[in-house]
Amino acid sequence: MGGSVTRAVRNFNLENRAEREISKMKPSLAPRHPSTKNLLREEMSRHPEVKGEITRKDDKLLSLLKNVYVDSRDPVSSAQVKDDGAHQKPKEFRLPKGHHFDVVNITNIPKGKISIVEALTLLNNHKLYPDMWTAEKIAQEYHLELKDVNSLLRYFVTFEVKIFPPEDKKAIQPK
Repeated sequence: MGGSVTRAVRNFNLENRAEREISKMKPSLAPRHPSTKNLLREEMSRHPEVKGEITRKDDKLLSLLKNVYVDSRDPVSSAQVKDDGAHQKPKEFRLPKGHHFDVVNITNIPKGKISIVEALTLLNNHKLYPDMWTAEKIAQEYHLELKDVNSLLRYFVTFEVKIFPPEDKKAIQPK
C-alpha cells in the first residue's frame, strides 16, 4: 500500500514539471566570484583587444595541432617481466597409492600433494598403527613435507562409528 502512494506522489504532474525544467534558460558561463567581477570589467575596459584575442581562432596553433600525432603503447607490466626471466620448472608427478580405491580415475598427483582417498587412508593407518605409521614415514611415503604431515595428523581425524550393545533385553531388535 505504501509503495503505491509513494509512486503516485512521485509521478504527480510529472510531464509538466519536466517540461518546465527543460524550457528554463540554462546559464552559459559559470558564475564568477564577486571579488573578481569588478577586476575583470576594469581589465576589459583598459584592454578591449583582449576580448577579441580570447574569441579569435589562431590559424598557426590550429595547424600545429593538426600535425600532432600521438602514438601510445601500454607499458610492460612487472608480472610479464618476471615471467620472461624465470621459467617454471615442470612439476614432478607420482602415481597414487593403493589402487583398490579407483572411484575417481586419477592418473598422477603432483609431489607434495595427496588425494582425498590417500588422506583418509593415511589418517586411518596412523590412528590404527601409530607406532608403524609415524609422521616421518608418512612424509617419506607420500612425498610430503614433515610440517604439513604433523599439521594433518594434529588437526584432522577420521570418523569412528561405535555401536553400543543394549543394556537390557527389552530393547527393540532391528529386523
